[in-house]
Amino acid sequence: MNDMVQAPKALLKAQKLANLTDSKIRIPLLGIRLGLDFLVGLIPVVGDLIMVATSFTIVGMAKSMQVPRALRVSMVKNIAIDFLLGVIPFVGDLADLFYKSNQKNVRIMERWWLSQQHQKK
Repeated sequence: MNDMVQAPKALLKAQKLANLTDSKIRIPLLGIRLGLDFLVGLIPVVGDLIMVATSFTIVGMAKSMQVPRALRVSMVKNIAIDFLLGVIPFVGDLADLFYKSNQKNVRIMERWWLSQQHQKK
């Protein structure tokens, strides 16, 4: 009997999007990973707004999975911190390398989903 449970499509999409935005590209020698959030964030203000909209897509995916509101509020806080850091010249660019709100938010979704699967057993 197969006990493997497939993750919801929304979670799989969120994982791919977070990888693309936060860590798709590895900088050789430094071992630092970056994604579109860093690159698009280099465009003052507009880049940050584009990435906030992208980040809210992940929150929408969490809602479609019925992730509880309190967890989605935490996800929005992560996005707000990322955005507020991002609008500070230079500091924001560095923050994009290390504060990966989309990956943090996907981890929230993963932990919640795994807890739901554990409760079903």
